Amino acid sequence: MTDAAATPIPEPSRLDGLTSWHSDWAGLRVAVLGLGITGFSVADTLTELGASVLVVAAKAAKQYADLIPVIGAELVLAPGGEVPAELQDFDPELVVASPGYHPDDALLVWAGDRGTAVWGDVELAWRLRDKVVDAQTGKPADWIAVTGTNGKTTTVQLTASMLLAAGHRVAPCGNIGIPVLDAIRDPQGFDVLVVELSSYQLHSTSSMSPYASVVLNLAEDHLDWHGSFEAYVAAKARVYTNTQIACVYNRDDLRTMTLVEDADVIEGARAIGFGLGVPGPSDFGVVDGILCDRAFLDDRRDAALEIATVDELRMRGLGAPHTVADVLAASALARSYGASIEAIRAALAQFTLDRHRIEHVVTAGGVTWVDDSKATNPHAAAASLRAYPSIVWVVGGLLKGVDIDPLVEASVGGDGGRVRAVVVIGADRSEVVASLRRHAPGLPLFEVEHDETSDVMTRAVALAAAAAEPGDVVLLAPAAASMDQFADYADRGTRFAEAVRKHVGGIDGDDTLPNPSEIRPE
Repeated sequence: MTDAAATPIPEPSRLDGLTSWHSDWAGLRVAVLGLGITGFSVADTLTELGASVLVVAAKAAKQYADLIPVIGAELVLAPGGEVPAELQDFDPELVVASPGYHPDDALLVWAGDRGTAVWGDVELAWRLRDKVVDAQTGKPADWIAVTGTNGKTTTVQLTASMLLAAGHRVAPCGNIGIPVLDAIRDPQGFDVLVVELSSYQLHSTSSMSPYASVVLNLAEDHLDWHGSFEAYVAAKARVYTNTQIACVYNRDDLRTMTLVEDADVIEGARAIGFGLGVPGPSDFGVVDGILCDRAFLDDRRDAALEIATVDELRMRGLGAPHTVADVLAASALARSYGASIEAIRAALAQFTLDRHRIEHVVTAGGVTWVDDSKATNPHAAAASLRAYPSIVWVVGGLLKGVDIDPLVEASVGGDGGRVRAVVVIGADRSEVVASLRRHAPGLPLFEVEHDETSDVMTRAVALAAAAAEPGDVVLLAPAAASMDQFADYADRGTRFAEAVRKHVGGIDGDDTLPNPSEIRPE
């Protein structure tokens, strides 16, 4: 038997006690990796707390680099793949990595080898969320956490709009573009934060306990970052851990239900399903073209509350099936927080989608042009392709390690039928072209071989216009990232729209929105 008195008791880590804004962060040596909008928010927050901060980045925009000494931090610019001597000498007690750093990055491997804890900005923000509390209750803002392969931003915006209409002080934040650390430091304070979370952010989050959470859907994406689909799903699954009130899942994507079933939640948390079919008790769904809540009413076995009709959503440009699903998910989240049906209806009456999300550009000569540049992976593109009956498809970009073949097979092979012609752009054209020729050898196929950004969309639009017939939708749904030929998906969509307007400038246009395919229970 081992002598217990002789067994060393490991000392608790200082980090274990850093669970509040009011904890003692002074002098803590923190290395911050990356200096974009997220990295700067991390550095700014930690220096405000009195920590000693060293920022390490491969590059830094001047607007942030100039501010680092002003806030009291230091900056080291080091090429990717190197561990600079300044970082080794700094001997950090904690590393906070921006979401873009791959797990196998040399800096993270170095931190892991020396046993240094690695957090992301979300983990840090959760621990610091009590900087601003409600004057009456003394509580910090609740968090509603949203993740999924597609639809995150729309669902976050919808949920926030619904909660705002219900009278709550609410902020959409996180991966939507407003760092969550900025939201928790806002002096006005909030009742609730609706936080968009990427798989990158969830990968390094462990202590978060959201009020409600959702995984909207799951499909292959970011495999170059996670290494496998299983690792990607495991990261997404973290959003349900320690959920307090409602775990919302997609009834049309049963993998999300499995994640809820396997999650370690706070006792009493409910599972709430949503989908385009008829809802069961405790679900949100669609009955005879009416969106319904059968979860948050007393007689949910025999009755339902009407939220809106599909026709009403279509009039707002929200009628595509995947957007209707986002509306249902957001309604479930908002209702879990007490929003009334009337508040949800009021929010929907005013809501519009962000740019480059199934955005109508123009209808001219009987052809409708739609910009869905935000469809940066096959799952999102598939949703767009299901929304219209006759399509000339503009596709391609950076595939990020994702296999596009299943999307092509489903969209143009067999009973695919909706796609009449395809225009292929992007750096990974060969994979897309090979798949198209394999599954639909007779389909009209055009390849844009121009690599200059200024030429790509001009040529793509000209080819699409030549292939399109009255009644067609020319749909930019790339199923790929944009950084091969464009600054980002917004730049890609803007250039597409500009090229379209220039091309059809002599044709009379109108602002009629095309009718997406009817939603039918599955």
